[in-house]
Amino acid sequence: MGFRRSQSWQLLKIIRHYVITLQELPNHAASILDLVLKCRNSVRLFQLVIATKMLCFGRAYPAISRILPSCVRPYSSAVIPDEKGFQLGGIYPPLTTPFNADETISFDKLADNLTQYARIPFAGYVVQGSNGEYPFLEKEEKLQIVKFVKDFIKESNKPLIAGSGCESTKATIRLTEEMAACGADAVMVVTPSYFKISMNDAAMIAHYTTVADSSPVPVILYSVPANTGIDLSIDAIQILAKHPNIIGLKDSGGDVTRIGSIVQKTRGQDFKVLSGSASFLLPSYLAGSVGGVCALANVLGDVLCHMHSLYEKNIIDKELQRRLIDPNNMVTRRFGVAGMKAALDMFGYYGGPNRSPMLSVSAEARLVIKKAFVDNEFVPQSR
Repeated sequence: MGFRRSQSWQLLKIIRHYVITLQELPNHAASILDLVLKCRNSVRLFQLVIATKMLCFGRAYPAISRILPSCVRPYSSAVIPDEKGFQLGGIYPPLTTPFNADETISFDKLADNLTQYARIPFAGYVVQGSNGEYPFLEKEEKLQIVKFVKDFIKESNKPLIAGSGCESTKATIRLTEEMAACGADAVMVVTPSYFKISMNDAAMIAHYTTVADSSPVPVILYSVPANTGIDLSIDAIQILAKHPNIIGLKDSGGDVTRIGSIVQKTRGQDFKVLSGSASFLLPSYLAGSVGGVCALANVLGDVLCHMHSLYEKNIIDKELQRRLIDPNNMVTRRFGVAGMKAALDMFGYYGGPNRSPMLSVSAEARLVIKKAFVDNEFVPQSR
């Protein structure tokens, strides 16, 4: 018999589960080698034994990649992206895309925003999400942003998550590979949605499984029904959570009971849930989420990181959560990305214009947005 794909997944699962630091891996070498020896009829046996030994002695990743069998090799960067495995948790701002007046990307303004964000204890950064006006960007622009942001934050050692979801599986695979090549440490893949009637559980499971099988970096599921009209089902998530290269979910639906159910049904898996909004960040923590990819983090990043820190100390600040609700609604449900950019301008960051056909908010809307922040004791200030 040849090397079984299921056995390779099991081997990878063991390695990913235990690789917190390379120094700890030798303690689990016996478990890994035991599994390898069960594949004694495989022509890959010798290579697998050598690969395991190299992992145990902390040899360089490229050499390991060449030795691992093809069905394992696509995940090797997810196994050892650096000295620690990729772990979800904390607050990630979904970065906006700054545009000049002519709608070209302003990389100088992006750098200015990132310089200010460097003072905030974010867990990492997200690009090419809804707040980045992802659907309005050309492919080359998406890749340029990934490379620019990765290069800018490289010394911080914080991970970069890039949105690579496309309508077709083939296009998603291709963009995922290219974003990984540009420096993305993981990808966040939104549900395909154009042909809604055909996007059932079977289609979603096949789509995400195929993408994860091919992705050189970990995959994060992304459910945002307000934009797509599709809520990735709990049943589908439960199945996909078992895939060794799918590490979590960003859930923006706002149903905290759903988040709790997902956490419960995926317990025991190497799978984490991130809240998709500051409006229900604290309730999502109580339901089992480990952090958030929250639009409001672009404006009030220090406040959201403070809430995360409090929760880690078992301090529940209900008042702070209530204060976040109205400002968050201004930059999401009520005024969307245009409201977000207006708020960024108010708080000393660069928001700037949107890309057509999205229009900037009116002067009257800016007053409404400002009032929502001020009424909740978040005072706009220049930086």
